[in-house]
Amino acid sequence: MSTSSVTAFAPASVGNVAVGFDILGHALSGIGDRVRVTFSPESGVRIRPIEGLPVDLPLEPENNTAGRAVLDLLEQLGITAGLELTIDKGIPLASGLGGSAASAVAAVVASNALLDLNLSAHELYPFALAGEAIASGSAHGDNIAPQLLGGLVLVAGEDLISLPVPEGLTAVAVHPHCQVATAQARQKLREPFPLDVITAQSTNLARVLAGCYQNDIGLLAQGLNDHMIEPRRATLIPGFVDVKQAALNAGALGAAISGAGPTVCAWFDGDERTQFAANAMQQAFQQAGLDSDVVISAVNCTAAHIEQVD
Repeated sequence: MSTSSVTAFAPASVGNVAVGFDILGHALSGIGDRVRVTFSPESGVRIRPIEGLPVDLPLEPENNTAGRAVLDLLEQLGITAGLELTIDKGIPLASGLGGSAASAVAAVVASNALLDLNLSAHELYPFALAGEAIASGSAHGDNIAPQLLGGLVLVAGEDLISLPVPEGLTAVAVHPHCQVATAQARQKLREPFPLDVITAQSTNLARVLAGCYQNDIGLLAQGLNDHMIEPRRATLIPGFVDVKQAALNAGALGAAISGAGPTVCAWFDGDERTQFAANAMQQAFQQAGLDSDVVISAVNCTAAHIEQVD
């Protein structure tokens, strides 16, 4: 019997990783989006009512991240098949965890398998990126790339570079129950940055990259300090300063806003103090009047993958 549907899972992700605005990100295990792609008798793309969220998202494929990504794949490759998407959102909206990207990634991974295209993750990247741009207003791959490849990824133009991750490096991501719209967060960055701030940020990015390649945790810790984005966006997240300090007090190598926020992500050398840190970060958010959820994940975690074939 031929395959009629494929379901793919794409993990959440942490964008920017403190010092790599729009070019550095890593995947997070334990939370993500699922997309089931089924053959349809009519050509084109259709989207069924979206599951997993209390709010409505666009069902028109050209206005939906998953739909736009699959449309782009079909159009660019000249495929006339009809596909129906069932989207199950496991990532909260406007959370800074790459939710819009994950739907696009899961959709193209499932479509690739269903259509037997055998495209690599690198080849799927531009299609997923086209979908992500619908939600964020710009094509930036710091969420798409790690969701497709897994682990920690540097986006260098069209090149996706998987970085070596020191063994045991662990992320604690705490998501408060509030939203920060990407467009609102980007508005904070409209004014030019002073040259000394740009230099400091570039230096820290270099430290993080070198720390990965040299397996130097101390160098990583020196680099995980955001001089550019965090000072302008911190006020969008109630309690951010105290949450970050709670992570550092618990032994974090560094802590920063994930993507546009409001999630705050901290890195640890090993997992011995991660639960203690998560509790402390949640308590700090609670003092700011916000409940929160926690994801604890290896930084070097797995990529999007096929979950079911029918």
